[in-house]
Amino acid sequence: MSKRPPPQAILLVDGYNIVGAWRDLKKIRDRQGLEEARRHLTELMAGFAAYNAYDTQLVFDAQYRNSPSNREIITRFLSIHYTDHGQTADTYIEKSCADFRHDIRKFHQRIIVATNDRAQQLTVVGYGAEWMSAEQLANEVEFTISHVRHKQKPAQKSSGRFLMNSLDPEAQAKLDRLRYGK
Repeated sequence: MSKRPPPQAILLVDGYNIVGAWRDLKKIRDRQGLEEARRHLTELMAGFAAYNAYDTQLVFDAQYRNSPSNREIITRFLSIHYTDHGQTADTYIEKSCADFRHDIRKFHQRIIVATNDRAQQLTVVGYGAEWMSAEQLANEVEFTISHVRHKQKPAQKSSGRFLMNSLDPEAQAKLDRLRYGK
């Protein structure tokens, strides 16, 4: 059994900040509620995290939930963290970045924080984390989706209207020899 390499980066996503920044997620939040917007963000991030081999943590404030902090494992690369009541996603993310400074993983992993919160950006960068804007994350998620779709497309069919045009050159040559008696 081979040991899997560790994820190349830890990505901390300020969940409600991203929901409020992405137009599609705002529409879902406003029409169908916060729970549906969270679910949709989770689906988008699951594919993105796996494709990029990022240990992705979606962090949500407890203020919108009536339960204690918890962590839900979604996939090998994605987990959801709900903060304790009274703790914000910002403080959870900032503490994670501060702790990472003293972690041996910092020598072979990056830590990235996705948020549009300017104060949080300055704080986490001060701890040595990388910062990614909500717009940059949206662009990277969209790129990943289109790249995966492109890879999954079946090979293009021949544009000719004859069956002969869809055959490989060797098969076409054999048919020509049969047709002309060679």
